[in-house]
Amino acid sequence: MKEKIQNRDLKITIVGMGYIGLPTAITFANAGFKVYGFDVNENVINTLKNGKIHIVEPDLQEVYEKALNSGNLIPTNKLDKSDVFIICVPTPFKKNEKEKIADLSYVESASEMVSKYVEKGNLVILESTVPPKTTEEIMGKIIEKNTNLKINADFYVAHCPERVLPGKILYELENNDRIIGASNKYAEEITKELYETILKNGKVYTTDTITAEMCKLVENTYRDINIAFANELSIISDKLGINVFELIELANKHPRVNILKPGAGVGGHCLAVDPWFIVEKFQKEANLIRTSREINDYKPHYIVEKIEKEVEYNKNKIIGILGLAYKPNIDDLRESPSLEIALSLKKKGYTVYGCEPYLKEKNIKGIENMSFEEIVERSEYLVLTLAHNQFLEKSDLLKYKNVFDVIGIINEKYNKIGVEVK
Repeated sequence: MKEKIQNRDLKITIVGMGYIGLPTAITFANAGFKVYGFDVNENVINTLKNGKIHIVEPDLQEVYEKALNSGNLIPTNKLDKSDVFIICVPTPFKKNEKEKIADLSYVESASEMVSKYVEKGNLVILESTVPPKTTEEIMGKIIEKNTNLKINADFYVAHCPERVLPGKILYELENNDRIIGASNKYAEEITKELYETILKNGKVYTTDTITAEMCKLVENTYRDINIAFANELSIISDKLGINVFELIELANKHPRVNILKPGAGVGGHCLAVDPWFIVEKFQKEANLIRTSREINDYKPHYIVEKIEKEVEYNKNKIIGILGLAYKPNIDDLRESPSLEIALSLKKKGYTVYGCEPYLKEKNIKGIENMSFEEIVERSEYLVLTLAHNQFLEKSDLLKYKNVFDVIGIINEKYNKIGVEVK
């Protein structure tokens, strides 16, 4: 397989054409490999076959067209034999009676589908973020059971977790270091060589599968814990009547302090989800991790309480939420605290409008999606939850409006959580 990698004479199948799978498929295709991009969603595949991408990501359309036109990238809803299978499917969480636990149904389903085509000598890579021991004990065992092939003897598995930031996916796919966990030395070597073909400045580091699985969880948990500190500070500062943004700016003057800015909470498929995978496995030990998750999950509820006080519980007030995605300049709604705020207020009986410029839909889960100009004009009270570029460019329109600036970008010196700009 090493020679096939070097000669680009390798067939790669990417399972899942979402936020990670599609850019990954494009990157390998533009590196010279024949790549089949598989998804069970026929609408996604039809869109891709028509030359269009179905997600918002800077510069992705242009490089997709290059990959498609070269003939190296083939969107498909039918799996077939391949040298390498790379699984890039979601791993959300589900709630049991006490905790949130990983929903591995997508990984299991993808493993079942792939196992029908795995042959001797194939490599199966899991990029999805998963709890420890998933790569070998779930994905690997499913393939073993359905093929009668043996891991490390007949086929090989590896875990190479994605480590990209939405909005910068293409750059980070080529420049971020990658961590590869492999089931044996040969799997480690061929997976490393494969990923090195798409890296420009990033390096590949190798380890065992369990360490690689934990590494991705730890990276996101570290960030979640730091955000929780900032969000908890914002609540404490609000109760003290001081400006949390000024407080953090001053504290960060210390050479060894670097506190993040608070926001509406934490969303997305990674930070809002991955720490629960550690808590699930170590319920007695992961106390700080659980508490941080609870703080960040609570933040949208605290903001809703503040909004209600600001509008004096007047259900006739029209409230506009500026930003419904989970972070600036993307269209991703997964675990979005901004959307949670909007839906919570609507459930309480308020008239709520939303402005999410990165989504074309006029109705987002029951929230009417307006243009920036329209929502500013029609809303009596505005809540700024995201620093979308469009909002920053047109922020002068907010000057004389009642604005709850959750992220502290309109008037950073004087505005604090719960205090109107006007």
